[in-house]
Amino acid sequence: MKPTLMILAAGIGSRYGGLKQVDGIGPGGEAIIEFSIFDAIRAGFGKVVFIIRKSIEQEFKEKVGARIEPHIPVEYVFQELDTPIEGVGHFPHREKPWGTGHAVLVAKEVIKEPFAVINADDYYGISGFYTIAEFLRTSCTPDQYCMVGYQLGKTISAHGTVSRGVAAMDASHFLTNVTERTKISRRDGQIFHEESGHLMPLADDDLVSMNFWGFHPRIFDYFHEDFIQFLQQEGGNPKSEFFIPLTVNRLVEEGKIQLKVLLSEDKWYGITYREDKPEVEAAFQELAREGKYPVGIWK
Repeated sequence: MKPTLMILAAGIGSRYGGLKQVDGIGPGGEAIIEFSIFDAIRAGFGKVVFIIRKSIEQEFKEKVGARIEPHIPVEYVFQELDTPIEGVGHFPHREKPWGTGHAVLVAKEVIKEPFAVINADDYYGISGFYTIAEFLRTSCTPDQYCMVGYQLGKTISAHGTVSRGVAAMDASHFLTNVTERTKISRRDGQIFHEESGHLMPLADDDLVSMNFWGFHPRIFDYFHEDFIQFLQQEGGNPKSEFFIPLTVNRLVEEGKIQLKVLLSEDKWYGITYREDKPEVEAAFQELAREGKYPVGIWK
């Protein structure tokens, strides 16, 4: 059975100032998301599931869906603040989305096979899709998951701070913990993150999670359990979010799963800030010149 690619595309993009999920970046006007799907098709994925909001449905389907659907089966799942979840009768009022763990959970009914999760606005490189596809086909079980890890120094924006999940591993590259670090930037050649008002150093080769996960569908039950608990404990906090690593860390710490960290040497590209766009456009021009992508990838 071919694995499925889940793409988290419901984000608001407040720092970018627009719907960056569909903004043209490639030589043929492609969005970053299209290169990820092109890479996934080459690696042997069999279906794409987009997690979007109803408010962007028409624009998203016109600008992305119409280009993708002739090449791979596609499903759309809506992540809203009140998307029905079994066991939740009432959602507290809030404006901020519930987070990436909730985004995965809402696709429970449409994914029955091993699947990868990525962000719509991140470029992960070619090799990671082949690596994770092989894992999902051959090694993924109800208690064996994976993530693709990237070197921190290859994931930083020059135009502002970023947040990254720094991965800790054992000697066999099994994850022991993901720690969210915020306000990460490079200063005078050294990477720092801010913690309680102090600058704390990080290493260029620290492995970080860029939300490129490989899961067995058993994970949906775990996300469901934890989201119910999250609502009970944090539902009244309008700034709280239910992130994927919250569940992953719990499962690892309790010994319910093993999660292999698969190293990618590729450079990550993303557009956190609008000022990032020219650099990413130039990178895709270079990738096309190197022959890694055709100009106009769907032609």
